Amino acid sequence: MDKHQEIAVVIGGSSGVGLATVERLAARGLKVIATSRKSANPVDATDRAALDAFFAGIGRFDHLVLTLSGGEGGGLFASLDLASLERGFAAKFWPQVNAVQAALPYIAKGGSITLVTAISARIANPGVSGLGAINGALESMIGTLAREVAPTRVNAVSPGVIDTPWWNSMPIEAKNDLFQSQCATLPAGRVGQPDDVAQIIDMLAGNSFITGAIIPCDGGLHLL
Repeated sequence: MDKHQEIAVVIGGSSGVGLATVERLAARGLKVIATSRKSANPVDATDRAALDAFFAGIGRFDHLVLTLSGGEGGGLFASLDLASLERGFAAKFWPQVNAVQAALPYIAKGGSITLVTAISARIANPGVSGLGAINGALESMIGTLAREVAPTRVNAVSPGVIDTPWWNSMPIEAKNDLFQSQCATLPAGRVGQPDDVAQIIDMLAGNSFITGAIIPCDGGLHLL
């Protein structure tokens, strides 16, 4: 495929990892259609009818990137608000699944789908069982989807602590303490930046020989 004619759709592309991905793909010459509920091109990914209409309006395209997330579902399991966990699934798991299914008829042969999950799916840190369930559910689908929809490629990037607006709901002191702790303990010696994740997404879109992969981008958090 002529890289300068490829079209990428980034759902959740208005900030953080999504915005960094839009910038990277555009810099490589792709036409990028970025959308989120808060963007100038709004699409509510929790609304399947809206997703169906959105993809029908675009028509054929090459790459789908899903950076959708939510802020709920964390906490120690014994006291975990299960309604919060349900909202966490509603904000991340179901929108990503619906977006993939709605997009399938329009993704060009040899194109790609990249989900952004989280390393909580594969670590045993207290307080992340709910988040791990959400992201683990998505990651468990990657290999099967890659076989079912081949030659469309399906992969995921699994970030750790990335300095994005996702953390802004925390009190600033708690956020700073967490980031300092990560810098002190992570093998990489720092927290991640949105472009760290965007680099991998860009690579997965461009490499036609990778499918069914889940790539950690966590500074070594899964090693601890």
